[in-house]
Amino acid sequence: MLTLYDFGNSVCCQKVRITLRAKGLDWDSVKVDLFKAEQYDPKYLQLNPKGIVPTLVHDGRAIIESTLICEYLDDTFPQPRLMPADPWLRTRMRLWSKMVDEGLFEGVTEISFSAMFRERMRGMPEDIRARRFRNIGDPRRRDRFMSTYELGARSPFVKHGIAAYERAFEMLEDTLSATGPWILGATASLADINLMPFAARLDYLGLLDLWIKDRPRVKAWWALARDWPSFKTGLRDLISEAEFSEMQMHGPKIAADVAAIIAEVRRNTLAALH
Repeated sequence: MLTLYDFGNSVCCQKVRITLRAKGLDWDSVKVDLFKAEQYDPKYLQLNPKGIVPTLVHDGRAIIESTLICEYLDDTFPQPRLMPADPWLRTRMRLWSKMVDEGLFEGVTEISFSAMFRERMRGMPEDIRARRFRNIGDPRRRDRFMSTYELGARSPFVKHGIAAYERAFEMLEDTLSATGPWILGATASLADINLMPFAARLDYLGLLDLWIKDRPRVKAWWALARDWPSFKTGLRDLISEAEFSEMQMHGPKIAADVAAIIAEVRRNTLAALH
């Protein structure tokens, strides 16, 4: 029995759902509404003390952290393989996992927050908004959210996220020139799956082209990923029309700021090379 504690438009939940679909697995889904702070419910915290989604429960045992869940699924249900058997290739796969976990996760969180979730919080009653900030728990995360709430796309944390995406897409363009069409070669792996939701979020916000319009290999990879059946059924088909509308409406509002920051990052990178 597999049960996934899930929130539809969470990039981390999307990683796990794509993996489940790629494995041909069925699961029960339990919605954890992040905007109602259900991740801090005491019963849920018994499963996941960090108060985040997703959580996978398999035969009564909880597994947390999306990257670890995806690897657990590949180890437990080995066909089709999503992690290479070769140890060196596994390290290459995990480099992408680290890039996502250590850079793109915070990046997509701040970009998404500045584009649309900030508007939701502005519309909340003051007492509910204050409770949301108190519930964050981690002082570092609270500082990020407060900065992005107050400054929007001009928050330094948004700039850090934009720079993380620039590094990732530059590395992806270089990597695909030697491998392709997928990150590790002929077939999709967890390296691709880990990255897909983070590219999708930018795409649905109408921002992705700001990074990849001059990166033909990344554009080809993204076209392939979008058409992959496990992506469609594990991510695209599970986003509501209301969520799509919200992303499409709010993303363009920060496009000019994002483009200016990308240009600044690129200028600084070139200056550092000379």
